[in-house]
Amino acid sequence: MSVFPEPLPDLLLEPVVRLALLEDLGRAGDVTAALVDAETRLRAAFASRRAGRVAGLACARLAIQALDPTAAFEILIPDGADAPAHTPIARVDARARALLTAERTALNLMCRLSGVATLTAAYVGAVEGLPAVIVDTRKTTPGLRALEKYAVRCGGGVNHRYGLDDAILIKDNHVAAAGGVAAALRRAKAVKGHLTPVEVEVDSLDQLAEAIPFHPDVIMLDNFTLDDLRRAVALTRAGAGASIRLEASGGVSLQTVRAIAETGVDAISVGALTHSAPALDIGLDAE
Repeated sequence: MSVFPEPLPDLLLEPVVRLALLEDLGRAGDVTAALVDAETRLRAAFASRRAGRVAGLACARLAIQALDPTAAFEILIPDGADAPAHTPIARVDARARALLTAERTALNLMCRLSGVATLTAAYVGAVEGLPAVIVDTRKTTPGLRALEKYAVRCGGGVNHRYGLDDAILIKDNHVAAAGGVAAALRRAKAVKGHLTPVEVEVDSLDQLAEAIPFHPDVIMLDNFTLDDLRRAVALTRAGAGASIRLEASGGVSLQTVRAIAETGVDAISVGALTHSAPALDIGLDAE
């Protein structure tokens, strides 16, 4: 099912796109571009080589328009929509030198983000009809987090925290350093801002029982078996922890995600959405 998230502002995208262009331009610029007359214009289409969920069109547009402000960019299949194989996604009319110089940067970003959106859509589809949502992680490409998390939204997924500053997430090493689940949660409750959510990771039912009385916003059930996930849901919902959201994490794949969702957890976090998504094959074809 297509989803159409609020697009990222150009102001946020431009530094990423410009850095990618500078990396490609090197020290002397595009020395191959001189083969084409400076006034020649080229019309071309970005087209999918295989079916997938589109994301990153604005990156392609900005890459081309950074080199040719007169370039016209027409979107045919928007971000968040599914593109059949061998289908034009967008058309561009620009100075040929600029278009050829920007081509690889535009495709690198579009292919990467569309790959994330496509894999996310597959996970979301696998749990269709169940209440659990598919959530991303901070396992993102350095410098591309905002873009990759946007791509997750294009795929129908839900974003976890963006960084270290927007939620308290107590992981196993924090628990060890703080002296236990209870000690870590006690400190988190004492220092958190009134709008700061608290999540704690537990790796056993005993740790879950220790966490519930502190009423964290979310408890992450890390690498639980299916049976233990069901027990964890029952234990949490039975008493004072009914309002706590439960997040399953660890070892999630397309083959296992539906069974995990069927245990009754509220969210399933999947690092693979961003750290292992294969790029969607998209090409630029002159028309």
